[in-house]
Formats: sequence, structure tokens, C-alpha cells
Amino acid sequence: MDTKSILLVGVGGQGTILASKILTKGLMNADYDVKMSEIHGMSQRGGSVSTQVRYGKKVYSPIIGLGEADILVSFEEMECYRWLEYLKKNGRIILNDYRIESAPILIGKAKYPEGLKEEIVERVNTSLVFDAAKIAKELGNIRTMNIVLLGALIKSMDLDFIDWEDVIRTTVKEKFVDINIRALKKGIELV
Repeated sequence: MDTKSILLVGVGGQGTILASKILTKGLMNADYDVKMSEIHGMSQRGGSVSTQVRYGKKVYSPIIGLGEADILVSFEEMECYRWLEYLKKNGRIILNDYRIESAPILIGKAKYPEGLKEEIVERVNTSLVFDAAKIAKELGNIRTMNIVLLGALIKSMDLDFIDWEDVIRTTVKEKFVDINIRALKKGIELV
């Protein structure tokens, strides 16, 4: 099996790193060689967060270079645009149709760019765009949008043969297990 490269990007507080840890643990349980790298930036202040997960028979580095990601999972619209150049020419995106305004936008020093989602979809051959926050709210907890996105990724990469429910049970706090399993299943159903 060729090495697959997954880039997950978002804003601090969206659960990007938790989703990546669940993904990595599940892939390791399935006997893949897995490497993960995470960049927090100013994540505590709502800054950019990215994780790079690479898996296959033998993986030598966790780093994904420009034009090397098989799939880009973006938890926020502007972050997708920012990281788009890392996607392979025929790569796929999963885009959360969701905006988080940065500090300059919140204080009126800048405006959120219009038309990003449309430009992203136009530039990428295969894309799945949906509002994971809305789905998570309907499930009862907006903080599960990361797991909805993870579910869509799992199905998109044909990884739904792995026991993800067990991975969630051993990774998240017990009181959040059921809602995260429901969120995962909802994400899988979207694909």
C-alpha cells in the first residue's frame, strides 16, 4: 500500500488535534505504520492549528509537503483556503462550511474574505462541503463537529472497517462517548 497523507486544519478550540489523535490511534490499531505531526500556532487564542497524518505499510516522515496531501479536511473555511496548496493535483477536500472570525475581523480592522468556498470548490476536483457545526448542534453538542468531520474522512478514505467506536471509547471522556459515536456515524452517513 502506498503511503496516504491527510492534512487536518482548523482554528484553536475546534478539536482538530483530538480528531487527529483518534484517527492515528485507529490506524495504528489496524496495523498501519502511522506518523503524526501537529502545529498549534496560537491555538489557545483562536489561531491556526494543523495536523499531518501519514499512514501506510512503512512511513518515514510525518511531514506533508506542498502538493502532497491526498485529502485536506478543513474545520474552517479560511483555513482550507490557506492550506490548499498542500493538496495533490487530484486530491480531495472535506470542507466544514463554517467561519470563525479572527481578531482583526472581530475588531473591524479586516473583513472576512467573500467567495472563498466557491473558489475552493472550483479549484478542487472532488470536494465534500457541509456544515458540521449545524449537524453537531442537532446532535446536542456543537463541540462534536470535529468528530462529524472525522466520520466523513473515515468513509472518504475507505477506513470504515476499523472499530472506530472502540477507539472513541478509549480516547474521549466517558460522559462524551455516546455523543461522539453518534457524531462519527453521522459523518460517515454524509459520504
